Formats: sequence, C-alpha cells, structure tokens
Amino acid sequence: MNDPNPIPASPAPADGAEVLGAVEALESGYAWRRTMHRVHAVRSMRRHLRGIRIVLNILAALALLYTVTLAKALLIPLLLAAFIGLALNPIVATGARWRIPRWLSAVVLMVALISGIVAGIASLSQPALEWFHQAPTAVRTFVPKLRSITQPLEAANRATQTLVGGATTRVQAARPPAVSFSTWDVLLTTPKILAAVLTVLLLVFFFLIYGDTLLRRLVEIAPNFRFKRHAVSIVRSIQIEVSRYILTTVLINAVLGTITAGMLWLYGMPDPLLWGTVAALANFIPYVGSITTTTVLALVGLMNFDQVGQALLPALTFAGITAIEGNMITPLIQGRRMRLSPVAILLWLLIWGWLWGIPGALLAVPMLTSAKLVAERVRGWTWFAMLVQR
Repeated sequence: MNDPNPIPASPAPADGAEVLGAVEALESGYAWRRTMHRVHAVRSMRRHLRGIRIVLNILAALALLYTVTLAKALLIPLLLAAFIGLALNPIVATGARWRIPRWLSAVVLMVALISGIVAGIASLSQPALEWFHQAPTAVRTFVPKLRSITQPLEAANRATQTLVGGATTRVQAARPPAVSFSTWDVLLTTPKILAAVLTVLLLVFFFLIYGDTLLRRLVEIAPNFRFKRHAVSIVRSIQIEVSRYILTTVLINAVLGTITAGMLWLYGMPDPLLWGTVAALANFIPYVGSITTTTVLALVGLMNFDQVGQALLPALTFAGITAIEGNMITPLIQGRRMRLSPVAILLWLLIWGWLWGIPGALLAVPMLTSAKLVAERVRGWTWFAMLVQR
C-alpha cells in the first residue's frame, strides 16, 4: 500500500571537493577585497603625502625667499665677487700655465681693477653731482618746452568735454618737488659704499687665489670616484661657460657704452661719457635697462635742446642701436646655448628686483644663466633648463 504521508527524502550530502571550492572562493573573495582595500589605502596615503610635500615645498620656498631677503647685505657682495672672480679666473689660470704665481696675477689684476674704478669715479663724479644739483632748475626749464606737445592734447580734451556737454575745468599742475643733494648726504653714504666696494675687492682677490683650491676640496669630499669625476666635469664646464658669458657681456656693454658716448658727442649732448657709462651699466639689465636709458636720454635732450625733434634724436638713435645689439649682435656672439626666454628673464628680473632692488636686477641674468647651466648637467633639473631656454 502506498503511504498517504510520505516522509520527504533528506538532501544528499555535498561532495568534499565542492565544499572545498566554495571555501576557497570565499577566501579568494575576501583576499581580493582586502587587497583592494590596501590598494585604496596606499593610493590615499600617496595623495596625502603628495599634498604634504607640496605644502612643505611652498613653505621651504617662502623660507628661502625670506632668508635671501634678510641676508642680502651678505649675499650681494658674495655673488658679485663670485661673478667677477669667474670672469677674471681665466686670466689667472693662463698665467699659472706660464709659471706665473696665482697671487702675482691676482695682485696685478686687482691693481688694474682698482685703478679703473678710481679713474672712473674721479672722471664721472663731478658731472653726476652737477646734474643732481641742477635737476630742479633743469626741470623748471624743461616743463615749458613740453607746451608744444601738450597743447594739442589739451585742445582735444577741451573739445571732447564740450561735445559731451561738460564744463571745462582747468586743473593746475602740481609743482615737482625740489631735489636736494647736499654734501652731508655724500659724507653719510660714502663710508657704506667704500666698505661694500672694499669687501667685494677682497673677496675677488681671495677667490682668484684660492678658488681652485676650494673647488678641489669640495670635490674631494665626494663619496666615490664616479661622482668625483662627474662633479669635476660639471664644475669645470660651468666655470668656463659662465666666465665666457660674463666676459662677452662685459665686452658688448663696454662697446655699446663707447658707441653711445660717441653718438652723444656728435649730437652735442653734454657729458657724453657720463651717459655712455650709464648706458653700459644699465644694459646689464635686459629690456628694462635699454628702456630706462632711452627715457633718460630723451629727458636730457629735452632739457638741453629747444626743438623737440633735435632733442629726441639721441634717444631714438640709441633705441636703434640697442635694437640691433639685442636682436643681432648679442645672439650672434653668444650663440643659441646662452639665449634665454624673454618671459623667464622678465620674471627673474621682477623677483630679484623685488627682493634686492637694483643690485638684484643687475645680478639677475648672470644668476639665471648660471642656474640654467647647472640644471642642464644635474639629473632631475633638466626641466628648468628647458623652461628658461629660448
């Protein structure tokens, strides 16, 4: 007979292999989730570390800027002496190859350098002081000469105000403040200038004598021979190229100052040697120096000539000379390797002019060139050389 209430059969026991596979699947899923969790944790930690590194780099850059600004009284003479020493070192090295002691070559060079500085100050100080003393009178005589230029502009302004229905108002021009430059100011400033010049000259003298010894000692502390050889090649190549760049720049600026002085003498400008020296020194600051010198020559011309065309002719001629020098002569002599991006130069001038003033603007381009040459040979810094290269 059939049982009316059959008992359901119990499921068959699972196979051992299937159970083991299920356990392994669970374990592998757990391991995969744990691995992904670790990957996410590592990525999150890397992002945090990258953010911390960026913040630390920004803080280090700000601390460096603050330190550089605070120690500018120490760093400016050091850098100036280092660049002058690099420029004069090939002469001392050539003398050493001819069995001339380095100290003797350094003494001769320093005597020649001091004699040149003293002769330049003696010949240029008197006309410079006269210009400072005559500045208020020159400004008062200079303002009426601008009437021929400002009258058309004033007429156009009045016509515009009449057309728009406004009342014509006459604004009285503010009188320029008087420029005072007394003997007491000279006496107060002279000791500081003499101390700075003496410091630079002493540093240059010792750099010329002991510069190679100092570099040799720095190389000797390198950890291994390969690093020493690489450091020697970097130091020697940078020394040669920076020295060549500084000497070339000094020669170009000296020729520019000589041509400017001759041009001003032909045009009948007063004190052409003074303004030629100003043009040579200002040309160490690219773009800004030539613009400043052109403006100064225009003002001096307007102060000394009655006709506007004759007064502006020296400034226009100088602008043409600097355009040829900056776009043809200097790139041809220095080559493509030494050419820098105008944007990088202007940014560098802005930074160092803000930090150190006029000395920073004068030293900005040699520092940028040296930094570019160093970055080309140091691993991991080639991006900086590519960034500032033209």
